[in-house]
Amino acid sequence: MSNEPSATCSSTCEPVGQFHLLRQRRFAAFFWTQFAGAFNDNLFKFAFTVLVTYQLQVSWLPPELAGLVIGALFILPYLLFSATAGQLADKYEHHAIIRRLKMLEVVIMAIAALAFWFHATAVLLVCIFLMGLQSTLFGPVKYAYLPQRLHPAELTGGNGMVETGTFVAIVLGSLAGGVLVDVGEHGRMLVAAGCLLVAGIGYATSRGIPAAAATDPQLAMRWNPFVVTWRNLRLAHQDMAVFRALLGISWMWFVGSVLMSQFPVIAKDVLHGNTQVASLLLVVFAVGIGAGSLLCEVLSRKQVEIGLVPLGAFFMSVFLLDLYLATRALPQPPELHSAWQFLVLGHNWRVLADLFLLCLFTGLYSVPLYALIQLRAQPSHRARIIAANNILNAVFMIVSAILTGLLLNAGVSIPQIFLALALANAVVAGYIFLRVPEYLLRFLAWVLTHLVYRFRVVGREHIPTQGAAVLACNHVSFVDAILLMAASPRPIYFLMDSRIFRNRLLGPIFRLAKAIPIAPQKEDPEAFDAAFARAAQVLRDGQLLGIFPEGAITRDGRLQRFRKGVQKIVRDAHAQGIAVPIIPMALRGLWGSYFSRIEVRNGENVAMVRPLRRGVFNRVELRIGAPVNGPSSSPEQLQAQVQHLLDAP
Repeated sequence: MSNEPSATCSSTCEPVGQFHLLRQRRFAAFFWTQFAGAFNDNLFKFAFTVLVTYQLQVSWLPPELAGLVIGALFILPYLLFSATAGQLADKYEHHAIIRRLKMLEVVIMAIAALAFWFHATAVLLVCIFLMGLQSTLFGPVKYAYLPQRLHPAELTGGNGMVETGTFVAIVLGSLAGGVLVDVGEHGRMLVAAGCLLVAGIGYATSRGIPAAAATDPQLAMRWNPFVVTWRNLRLAHQDMAVFRALLGISWMWFVGSVLMSQFPVIAKDVLHGNTQVASLLLVVFAVGIGAGSLLCEVLSRKQVEIGLVPLGAFFMSVFLLDLYLATRALPQPPELHSAWQFLVLGHNWRVLADLFLLCLFTGLYSVPLYALIQLRAQPSHRARIIAANNILNAVFMIVSAILTGLLLNAGVSIPQIFLALALANAVVAGYIFLRVPEYLLRFLAWVLTHLVYRFRVVGREHIPTQGAAVLACNHVSFVDAILLMAASPRPIYFLMDSRIFRNRLLGPIFRLAKAIPIAPQKEDPEAFDAAFARAAQVLRDGQLLGIFPEGAITRDGRLQRFRKGVQKIVRDAHAQGIAVPIIPMALRGLWGSYFSRIEVRNGENVAMVRPLRRGVFNRVELRIGAPVNGPSSSPEQLQAQVQHLLDAP
């Protein structure tokens, strides 16, 4: 274990890669505690489901309803107690809550062990409810703890590791439950011993979780779950990007719960396989989710990159559609296939590939959304927003179960349900992305910085994660604003030349980004004043304002004289009591590219006339300097700082 500071590490720790986090106490102890909890939940649930379905004869709990009843009892606490869980997580120290919850798990598993011994099915159902309650109370703490102990650059990787570990634990726990309960007459006691052992391991690892302070210790507890839930949703609604992220995550659980709940039926009635094939599907599901979750850090370059969300959503629909095409007319064998017989048939590999890639892109879709909520939600009520998300997740999962049941009863086949999900996913994703254009803008920025340029950012930590700031950058090309978007974990509102704003190719993107067009004061004084008023409002709202102080794109590749507009904006904000630092930035490597004004046509410097002028994957670098005091800096001083960044080796 590495040496850890006692304070929170959201900004003080040096960021490390996602796999290196497992060697650090601030993450490793939490990860294994979460892993043990997810493993135990599914070991207990699956073993109990198999026990009631195949071994115990319970007159008041028919086998065909056992899975539904157990699942409903486990998810019911999410509806009843998530609001309370969010308040507890904001009010009390996170490490203390986690340890108490893990001790509660040990007690519940001890009761369950006795119930297994005495065949007390009713008591086991109570334990299912209590385990659901324990998971409900743990959820908000889990996602509120991560941004406290992780650097912002580690949030995507940390969430990817947690998601991967959770789904691997779900599969391993389910498989272990099925194997242990099927051993024979001692199977029930092996399950009981296994649950107690894992609960004890979880408590032991929780003792290693470092201190994590309460975010709102003065919070007055309110016990009406409906009122608190409504207030939590209103808190989330204050930031539309956060609120739509909640909806996006809940939609992911809607789609995922349809698949997971139907795996046995899909294996038997669609793929014509036995229980081994159902287990194989569950393994592919978990591996796909894990692969996508781990891939997020690589593709996002260690920042919260919501540009991956549209990419994930698009391919979720693509592979749901292909899953429909691959399964709609599979041949009916004389008997159910084993896993090996299933794998021998070539056409089944297409089904497995579709399922794996569907889950991989689901991981790409979900991890950035979780990281976005953790990064942008106010720390004082972050856990309550996550609690509201848990309630939404539960509601979406219940609705998905009801709708799936109604469709199946109406004669709709499972492949047709895949088709319906593909179409519905496209509609839901389109709605979210059009309502919050930042997702699409970040996707375009991601494409530009991954598929057009080799983009490198130096000094990203100087961009503040909260509060107002002015980002001042040299102006080299028509895509400067998009590159700055790609480097920032937060949205940027750009003040830009009205002629660039009206560009036919890129103008729609700038309008979507709510850029602020500005014209020279002599040409259009009303537009000039309106632009400065809008810029002042952006800073009052605590947002990032992007400015190109040169006022126009360079025509010779050299830094032009900085104008006074940036100082006027900062000093006006200072006069209103708003402290606004200026972050100097320098783009290097763009001069000579397709989007720069290097071409001379009819005596004019023009851009975007020779595609692939310098080929593809050109090196482009953004250097970000330390914040400077806005009111006291002059245009000449700011220009000198940007020039220093341009000249740095």
